[in-house]
Amino acid sequence: MFILACGLTFLETAANPYITVLGNPETAAFRLNLSQSFNGVGSFLGPVIGGALFFGDQETAGAAELGNVKFVYIIIAVIVLAVAFLFVRVNMPEVKDEELPGEGSSPVADKPLFSQPHFVWAIVSQFFYVAAQVGIAALFINYCTEKGLGIDSERAAYLLSASLVLFTIGRFAGTALMKKIAPARLMAIYAAVNVALCAMVIWGEGMPSVYALMAIFFFESIMFPTIFALGIRGLGAHTKRGSSFIIMSIVGGALVPYAMGWLAENYGTPFSYTIPMACFAVVFFYGLAGHKLKSRS
Repeated sequence: MFILACGLTFLETAANPYITVLGNPETAAFRLNLSQSFNGVGSFLGPVIGGALFFGDQETAGAAELGNVKFVYIIIAVIVLAVAFLFVRVNMPEVKDEELPGEGSSPVADKPLFSQPHFVWAIVSQFFYVAAQVGIAALFINYCTEKGLGIDSERAAYLLSASLVLFTIGRFAGTALMKKIAPARLMAIYAAVNVALCAMVIWGEGMPSVYALMAIFFFESIMFPTIFALGIRGLGAHTKRGSSFIIMSIVGGALVPYAMGWLAENYGTPFSYTIPMACFAVVFFYGLAGHKLKSRS
């Protein structure tokens, strides 16, 4: 798990800023959302493929299942090596620090990294967004089974899978909408909708509250790549360092769900969704005002 986590961290830190600088800075959020739309496809298809390989043949249970797991990891290793080979062989443009667009007329941003409010707010917003995303998914099954609607764990798991499909659809739909609506404005709209949906999850009754919980996945879909793209705008030579700080802020997904768990145990699972509601309020602020570049003093 440690090796996988390190690999994913390096990938996010290197690939995301690379995508944002390959083209017009005004369409950076569009490009990053489009590329990350396929993450949603993989997160949905991965468990389906894995389940078929691990548990497809019930007659070969036991020791054979361990063999299937090993076989899947071998396939993953081969695919990763093939992708690495392609990166080595394909002549991709190298983006140097001094070539990155900075603020104002200078090709390199000369303001200190943490003196740029749009970047600092990106770290804060990404922290709370990932906290909301992880917490919502972590307590999804608990919420569904505890609402007294006759939903068992199996059906709740299917509803969670459907929510991940909505997340994937939301990424593609949001990417398309960015052709007509500015990314920051669209994110602010989506965040406001999610604040309202969280309120319905907390205080709503019956199946509409469950459907509201599922709908949150659709509207949260564009937030991670959009916050990232807006946060590294105009950083110039600081772009690579800035991207690493924004990626580090995803630690919110490891810390804040503990608070949700405490609220769920003491006040009920529905009330624990007050935390994601507050998190989306932070994202709303970033999309509304926090993302704006400040002129140099």
